[in-house]
Parts: sequence; structure tokens; C-alpha cells
Amino acid sequence: MPTTQPPSPDVIPPGRRRIVALIVASTLFMEQMDGTVLTTALPTMARTFGVDVARTAVALTSYMLSLAIFIPASGPMADRFGGRHVLQWAIIVFMAGSILCSMAPDLWTLALARALQGIGGAMMVPVGRLVILQNVPKSALIGAMFWMMLPATLGPMTGPVIGGALTTYLSWRWIFYINIPVGLVAIVMTRLFIPQVRAPHVAPFDVRGIVLSGTGLAALMLGAELSSHGQLPAGAMLGLVSVGMLCLWAYARHARHVAHPVLDLSLWRVSTFRVLICAGAFSRLATGAIAFLLPSFLQLEFGLSAARSGTITFVAPLGALGMRVLAVRLYRQWGFRRILVLNAVVLPAGCCFLAAFGANWSLWVLVVAMIGLGMSQALQFTGYNTIAYADMPPERMSAATSFYSTAQQMTLSLGICVAAAVLSLSRMVFPAGDTGSATGGAFSAAFVTMGILCAPASVLLARLSPRAGAEISGHDATVGQSSPNHTKI
Repeated sequence: MPTTQPPSPDVIPPGRRRIVALIVASTLFMEQMDGTVLTTALPTMARTFGVDVARTAVALTSYMLSLAIFIPASGPMADRFGGRHVLQWAIIVFMAGSILCSMAPDLWTLALARALQGIGGAMMVPVGRLVILQNVPKSALIGAMFWMMLPATLGPMTGPVIGGALTTYLSWRWIFYINIPVGLVAIVMTRLFIPQVRAPHVAPFDVRGIVLSGTGLAALMLGAELSSHGQLPAGAMLGLVSVGMLCLWAYARHARHVAHPVLDLSLWRVSTFRVLICAGAFSRLATGAIAFLLPSFLQLEFGLSAARSGTITFVAPLGALGMRVLAVRLYRQWGFRRILVLNAVVLPAGCCFLAAFGANWSLWVLVVAMIGLGMSQALQFTGYNTIAYADMPPERMSAATSFYSTAQQMTLSLGICVAAAVLSLSRMVFPAGDTGSATGGAFSAAFVTMGILCAPASVLLARLSPRAGAEISGHDATVGQSSPNHTKI
């Protein structure tokens, strides 16, 4: 197969970098929006299909299973067929899945259509991130990554607002219609602005690795999702977990004997990548849980309507937008390590604040807190998604994006599952009607649990070198010297 030029940071001119970042951001926005909007519409969809609302969870799990199976293949696909072509086809597949979802006559047809959406989603975001990493110089990565990751904050927060309005005033099927105009614009813009870059040497496709890793990750995610809602007997859950662990163990053995495994475990030797994967996992557990818990917390504990609770959660992206002006300056002045370590404390504190928030408090206090939390998360995840690749050799970038995207999706989903499980268990201890405020109640227990789980991130980030990511931030003038954080692999 013919190949084009190897990745180069000069492929995208400076004037087009923000446009490319926003194109990738639009795909991330579609993916993030779809999941959160869907959760709002599940009760209405259950009535349409004549099933219990608990059964509609299959529309969520089928999508997550597709992500788990196909995300590891995103990097090799981009290397083989080129980032622009894969991104365009991923958007088309996602749109086709959206159209089928909107036309679904029954629940199982909807689940199959969501699985097709998941195949497109598994390729869109990792390949889009790879395009930016391969074609934007390190000195411009902070700004590009901020614009690319902003929808990760906007999607979950705006989802309840849009989902509630569409479901109430039109139909739940409009949830999927809104992807079509966004997708069409993204396809055209991808064709115009995103370069077509293939790897100079295409490695053999690791089919066995995809089967083992995909089966293992899918089994673990399915077991966690179903058990968190009490829909899975203990024996079945143990069976799924056992199958998942066995497949991942087999994959680990397989990866040691393959030159180009689909998930390259040798990337773990790059210290910045390893630390940011682990620290980011703890942070994403809580981030995914807050987006899941907060709308229900406001509606059930405070009696707010879906529209009003969605409006309150929407203020967090406003804080994130405000951080755009400060993020680059902060990292340039203080460096990645100092900012990330200190800022990582804000998320556990925010979880504890939400746990203590009671019905006698003013909602304006919550609004101010959510703006601050939005700013903090925008700063933190901009750093995570930038410095994770700081010491990654260019030829390993596609493998690194596949690995990072898989870990990212797994931990976000796991955070939702853990929060749902804690909420269900806590409701047995704090029955409905006994919680006059969030303090001491089921939501309080869930928020406190997530605060505890995300606390280790700051400790892990302290292990970074003070000069970590200096070439990206411009904080350290001695970037030309050999970095102790760089590990050749």
C-alpha cells in the first residue's frame, strides 16, 4: 500500500490549527452529547417501547461495548488508511448509526444501532486527537488541546438541558437528528482542513490482539455497568469479570511476543505517560460520576425540574470557557507539575462540597462552586491531555493515542458505574424520605466516595519531574538538555 509523508508538525499552518482543533472538537461534542442526552430520555423511550426503564440501559451498554472493542484499533487504522480518511468514515458511520437510532421501532433495534454508533465513536475521537498530536508542534499543543477537549466539559453539562427540551417538546428521536447537521459540517471541514498523513511503514494488523483486548474490556465494562444497576446476579457478574480478566491476561502474554500489538504495553515505560494515565484515571472516575449524579441530585433532593437542573449544571462550561484565557499563561509561568499537583486537590474538595450541600443552602452558592469546578477541570484536563505525550517518540504516537483513549473511556465509564452502585447501596441505608438534605444521604455517600477515589491523583502527579513538559509550556529554558523523564523505548 502506498504511503505519504511521515507526520510533521509543519503540515498544518499556524492559522489553521485552531480550526483543526475545533473540527476534532465537534466529533467529541457529538459523542459526549449523545450519551448524556440519552440518559435524560430513557424513561420516555421506555414508554415508547413498552418496556421497564431498567431494560433501556442496553442502549447505553451496547455503545460502551463497541467503544471497548474498537478503540484499540483506532491508531492502526489511522496508520494504514490515513487520519483524514478514517476520521471522515468514522463520522459517516456515527451519522448512519444516529439515523438508525432515530428510526428504531423497538429496543433491540435501538441497541444494535447504538453499537454501530459506537464503532464510529471509537474511531472519531482517538484519530482526531492523533491528527493534532502528529501535526501541531509541541509549543502550540496546550492551546490546541484546550479547544479539542472543551466539548468533554460542554457535552455532559449541556446534555441534560438539550435532552430535556427535545424529549419534552418534540420527541426523543430528535436526540439523534441533531447529530446529522453537525456531522455533515465536520465531514466537509475535515476534507478541507485536515491533512492526509499515513505512517511511512504500516505494521501488520493485530487481529488476535483486537479480539482478546476487545473481549476482555467489553466483558469488564458490561459486568460493571449491569451490576451497578442491580440487573446482574452475582454468579453472572463473577463470570463476566472472570472472562474479562482471563482475556486481558491472555492479551498481555500475546503482546509480549508481537512486534506491533494493538495496545502496546511497552508504552508504560515512558514515565510521563504512565503517571498521567494513572493520575488521569483517578480524576476521570470523579468527573464521570459528577456529570451522572448532579442532575438527579438536583431533581430528587431539591425538587427542581429537568430544565432548571440542567441550567445549573450548564454553568460549569462557562467557567471552562473563562479558563481558556488563563490556561496557557499559567502553564507557561508555573510549569505543568506545580499546576497539576495543586489543581488536583480541587476535585476531591468539590466532591466533598457537593456531599455537604443541603436543601437550606442557596443555589447561588452551588452556581459559583460549579463555575469554579468547571475552570479547574478545564485546566486539569488540558494539562493531562497535553503532557501525557510530552516524552512520546513521534513514531509511537498512534499507539499512544489508542492506549490513552482506551484508558480514558474505561475510567469515565467506571466512574459512572461506581457512582450508580454506591447510590443504589446507600438508598438501602437512607430510604427515600429520610434525606432532608444531601448530608448523610445517598447522594452524599456517592459524592464522598468519588472524592476519596480521586484524591490520589495529586500524590501521583507529584512524582513528575519539575521540568516535565517544559518544551510544551516554555516554562523551562533548559529544554535542550536531556530530560530525566524521557525514556527511550
